[in-house]
Amino acid sequence: MSAAVEIAGEISQDVHRPLFGGAALYSEQQRTTTIPDAVRRARWIAVDINAESFAFFFSAPLPDRPLLWPCFDSSYPAISSETIHITGDDRANIVRHIRNSSVPLWWADEPASSAADCFERLVWPMRIEALVPETAGIAFPVHTDRGRCGLVVFLGFELTLTPESLCEIHARCFSLFEAVARIRPGEAGRFPSISKRELECLKLTANGYTSEEIARTLKLSVHTANQYLTNTAQKLDAVNRMHAVAKALRLGLIE
Repeated sequence: MSAAVEIAGEISQDVHRPLFGGAALYSEQQRTTTIPDAVRRARWIAVDINAESFAFFFSAPLPDRPLLWPCFDSSYPAISSETIHITGDDRANIVRHIRNSSVPLWWADEPASSAADCFERLVWPMRIEALVPETAGIAFPVHTDRGRCGLVVFLGFELTLTPESLCEIHARCFSLFEAVARIRPGEAGRFPSISKRELECLKLTANGYTSEEIARTLKLSVHTANQYLTNTAQKLDAVNRMHAVAKALRLGLIE
């Protein structure tokens, strides 16, 4: 049995043990009350490990649906292409892992990168095939005391972690995930994948712009502007564009 598997067995017995650091475990969730707050906290974690981007995912609560659902990422309030790629592929093995283990997962498609050197020195994490091609990254399984589980992903070829900082970062991910699940317990894991352009149209609608004014402002055709708004309404399960605006405001997609 490898050292990583032995440690995984110990960690899976109690993911909230002091191994992750007592005070650090709750520091993020105590100061996080909205999704934008959570995005800022995630961005600070990314800065601390020199990550280029990040993404938060929930797993589908039903055991027969091994899916990852995006909650938010570093492109918030839009969704990045990396996040779409992660959720678009079959992730059954990843979902099974995060439901049963707290062992972090890493990959590096550029073996000579500093991230690869960093990961090779870490005993606990396990290497996997890249979640996003031509990237390096580390993914932290996270759980709540109410049974929700998910994945916090950081990408970057210059990622920097030490055996000591690994536990601290994982603790902060646990804590932030708990906070996000508490902020939106009924909607966590069903965050809509809305493009940047769709959000721009929605924001202008919220400011009272007509389709013609949106098209002129964004240098689009009226047909295209209307299509973006229709797409957004469908993704938000709204009956019309104003209903979509109201839902987007409530979800924190627009301000």
